[in-house]
Amino acid sequence: MLDRLKQGGLPWLWLSLLLLVADRLSKVYFEGLFDYQLYRQIVVIPDYFSWTLAYNKGAAFSFLAGHSGWQRWFFAAIAVGVSVALVIWLKRLPKNDRWTAIALAMVLGGALGNLYDRVVLGQVVDFILVHWRNEHYFPAFNLADCGITVGAVMLFKDVFKKDEAPSGEKHV
Repeated sequence: MLDRLKQGGLPWLWLSLLLLVADRLSKVYFEGLFDYQLYRQIVVIPDYFSWTLAYNKGAAFSFLAGHSGWQRWFFAAIAVGVSVALVIWLKRLPKNDRWTAIALAMVLGGALGNLYDRVVLGQVVDFILVHWRNEHYFPAFNLADCGITVGAVMLFKDVFKKDEAPSGEKHV
């Protein structure tokens, strides 16, 4: 059994678990801090960054949030499918491909964090608010979203890194 866990990038699942736990604890903390009152702000950096509490029943940027509730299970099913695919990808990775393993583990941890919210709470808890002078607001997000974004950027960078051949050789 332990030999199977040592295959590919599976040992990096600890990072997914760490992100999942940090995401869950931070969401519980901010719900308590704001006593479940939505959209109040605690300014951290004036004109740029605040803590707030928001709920999202849709996907990124509240996509489909205004629908009757079917989207909850639709996005949960997508998250389950993506999570299974990520674990399979991790298992098939060469052991020495740490960069990709870390990226996949971060995306997986973030996906599982938001999946928990969707299934158990019926909505995703967000608390990080980036804005410009109280005029332009980026949609609120959470640690799971950060993990997904950082992991995706790492994967994107990895694609270009692998396209570059050493010493001027070209890939076909």
